[in-house]
Amino acid sequence: MVTDEQVRRLFTMKNRYQYLYQAADAAGMSTKTARKYLQSGVLPGQCHPLHDWATHEDAFAEDWPWAEDFLRTNSGVEAKSLFEALQRQYPGKYQDGQLRTFQRRVKQWKALYGPQQEVFFPQVYHPGERCESDFTRINKLGITICGVPFPHMLYHFVLCLSNWETVTICFSESYESLSAGLQNALWTLGGIPRYHKTDNLTSAVNKVGNPDVFTANYQGLADHYGFTSCKTQPAHPNENGDVEQRHHRLKRAVEQALILRGSRDFNSRQEYELFLENLLDQLNAGRSEHLAEELKALRQLPTRRHEDFTRDKCRVSRFSTIRVLKNSYSVHSRLIGETVDVRIYADHIEVWYAQRRIELLPRLRGENGHSIDYRHVIDTLVRKPGAFENYCYKDDLFPTSQFRIAYDILRHQHGIKQANKQYLKILELAAKENQTVVNEALRFLINHADSIDFDAVSQMVKTEQQPPAVTDVFIGDIDITGYDCLLESAEALLV
Repeated sequence: MVTDEQVRRLFTMKNRYQYLYQAADAAGMSTKTARKYLQSGVLPGQCHPLHDWATHEDAFAEDWPWAEDFLRTNSGVEAKSLFEALQRQYPGKYQDGQLRTFQRRVKQWKALYGPQQEVFFPQVYHPGERCESDFTRINKLGITICGVPFPHMLYHFVLCLSNWETVTICFSESYESLSAGLQNALWTLGGIPRYHKTDNLTSAVNKVGNPDVFTANYQGLADHYGFTSCKTQPAHPNENGDVEQRHHRLKRAVEQALILRGSRDFNSRQEYELFLENLLDQLNAGRSEHLAEELKALRQLPTRRHEDFTRDKCRVSRFSTIRVLKNSYSVHSRLIGETVDVRIYADHIEVWYAQRRIELLPRLRGENGHSIDYRHVIDTLVRKPGAFENYCYKDDLFPTSQFRIAYDILRHQHGIKQANKQYLKILELAAKENQTVVNEALRFLINHADSIDFDAVSQMVKTEQQPPAVTDVFIGDIDITGYDCLLESAEALLV
């Protein structure tokens, strides 16, 4: 059989020899064969016929029209499900070993006649032009702080050209979290890209029908830094594809770093933040070349940051509480009837009155929650002990488990009415003296005294009597060789 290489040599030799037989000999073929290839001008490999005929009988020919009609009206059905439907409809006709053939047939039909698929269009990015950000949940990684689960989210910022990225820990998709995360990213980066794109976030984008696309708070943030805001269409997160792809890669990198670390538990939130910072420094180290191009094109930062909080005004109710974002917070009873200024941050709120910050409170998540500090209302409760029993925020007035246990013991020893009076006096003592000292006194009395009352607690606090330290329980190594003896005895009995 003549090869392509021989025919190529023939085409080369035909002009070197006077006669055809000489060129044919040089190429290693007969004169007749040489004449055929010189006249056609094609190689042997190009002469093979197109293989468009079936090599075996189509096992699905009889029932394929039904399957084809089903595919036209149900594009989401899987080939395996359709094959199983055929098996149920015609028992014994189709065997499990024919599944692969049927899947190939369905795949070919979808490619030739099936519905159109969504096309993704690769983008050309220019240095310092575009950045994207979004929130991502990371709870599946099982991060804990001192053994306690740490549910949280990450605000994720990415430069589109270099893929330089940074994150900020947050707890909700609020505007305050968006503002803090975006500003942290820009000040860490040291410049401002021209366009910033987000998902269709409620913290940044108004509902459909609003004449303004972006919320006033977010537009104010954009105006302060001078970037142009962009957003994706609703239910189209793929339009924020750079940051969405980085979500998956970042989570995988964090997972691997946790495995190498050998533990998912951290001693503090600061230690966890340092862990993320070191990981991101490592990831960004390989992007220095493109990042240098971006840094040259970024615009200069303003002289100061934009406010990381939103402002609100609240009137202190007769319950000595204020209502902030559908949650209740207590303030001192002296402020009842007054209007206070509230600054809402991503993870805490500040209460201001007369240009002074009077309270710093952790921000509650969700709705209809409450945070009541017993120090704000204890003076009135001591004068009205009857209000304590059915107080709707009663559970908030047990600062530690020792206070809760002491209250239960008081109720058992003195009855409800007297127990309420005794407990409120103890709580007042904790507010005026020192909660830690009172807590230690309660711990000692619960474990060593026959009864608990206000006088006993007050005496220990006033005399500064130090209760013994908490007993450290030591559990030695367990010798498991005894279990071997038990197993040997059991085997002997069986024999």
